[in-house]
Amino acid sequence: MDKIKQYQELIIRLLEEYGSVRPANIEEHEYQVIADTQRNHFQLVSLGWHKNRFFHYVVLHLDIKPDGKIWLQVNQTDWNIVESLMENGVSKNEIVLGSFSPQMRSYSGFAVA
Repeated sequence: MDKIKQYQELIIRLLEEYGSVRPANIEEHEYQVIADTQRNHFQLVSLGWHKNRFFHYVVLHLDIKPDGKIWLQVNQTDWNIVESLMENGVSKNEIVLGSFSPQMRSYSGFAVA
């Protein structure tokens, strides 16, 4: 299996695992894993109703670029998905912290692009 296919499966599995835990304080809530394996965009979306207000937002967003690097674009959780990626065999030089400015990425210890 090629690296991109492995990364796709890993990212989807991690998003599904995180999304399987439901918040205790929100009754009408669901997580949706959005996976575009053709263009390599992956999101975990949170949506539902809380106190008579509808909400919908991206909790996690990762991309796999054509060079095979995983870009963490958004992480609105306290879960360190980067650590989970590394525990599953992804090296630091294959992970880009996309929400860091290009100038700051060189200080992150991860890939710069």
